[in-house]
Amino acid sequence: MLGIELSLDRPVAEAVDLAVVAEDEGFDAVLGSCHYNNRDPFVTASRIAAATETVRVGPAAANPYETHPAALASRVTTLDEVSDGRALFGLGPGDRSTLANLGVERERPLRRVLETMQVARRLFDGERVDHDGTFEAVDAGLNYGVGDVPIYVGAQGPHMLRMAAKYAGGVLLNASHPDDVAWAAERVEEGLAERDPDREDPEFVVYAGVSVAEDGVAARDVARQPVAFVVGGADEHVLDRHGIDADRAREVGAAVEAGEFEEAFDLVTPAMLDAFAVAGTPGDVVDRFDALLEHADGIVVGSPLGPDPAEGIRLAAEAIDRSVRAERDR
Repeated sequence: MLGIELSLDRPVAEAVDLAVVAEDEGFDAVLGSCHYNNRDPFVTASRIAAATETVRVGPAAANPYETHPAALASRVTTLDEVSDGRALFGLGPGDRSTLANLGVERERPLRRVLETMQVARRLFDGERVDHDGTFEAVDAGLNYGVGDVPIYVGAQGPHMLRMAAKYAGGVLLNASHPDDVAWAAERVEEGLAERDPDREDPEFVVYAGVSVAEDGVAARDVARQPVAFVVGGADEHVLDRHGIDADRAREVGAAVEAGEFEEAFDLVTPAMLDAFAVAGTPGDVVDRFDALLEHADGIVVGSPLGPDPAEGIRLAAEAIDRSVRAERDR
């Protein structure tokens, strides 16, 4: 998969326009970020589906805490219907700091995601479902026919990566640095060793925060915003891998959770940018994409895209094209 992720802090109409640009530039998926304080990803995805013809559409990644998993499955299958079978179900444990704003504790995230995926597949198959685990369902079912929507699990930690490789249709690794992707690829291989041999292997896709512009300084400055959200929820072993001070990372996370976003962005260090974003000139981005694709099957180009998002999509498409060609020629 070669996709674009759009942060839905922008108006829906603007997101639709950017999705059209992404389709024109050859991307095959457009995904919407999932945060309660931004536009609804399913409403936006339905508008994107109406304005496009070929790209897959869906959330990246919806969490099964703010919405009951059975209702979440119904939203995805409704999207699949209105998009003529182009829905993609991005599923993950959610952003800890954002969920805290809703009074939601992210308890047992691996089990919650796994059980949601298992229940969703049964609902997709037309079954009535009873479930008693991290959530309850009693004779739950969908009163309309649905198809088989591919489920991509957003993962970062070792256990979620292994679980996604063992059970999901795709792995969406939240990472932007080759060292993290190389480490994650090993965890994916561990999960694949336990996968049902009758099932096709999942696609391993890097979901990277990207900011690209001819002005590399401007591109890196814009990248501070998504990096602040990633750093605040990053596992300590990831911080250690990149030599990032855990106390500084906690300060960033606390500022995000308090809604002090400008303060959080100012706390982001150059080391954090290098670890958690692909940011700079087109040449910088090509080099990083080359390194990421040594370990992964595809890339989702995440927000902010660049100081000019439409131009960022075009430059990212060119960078991916050069990287894919280089990988094919090796």
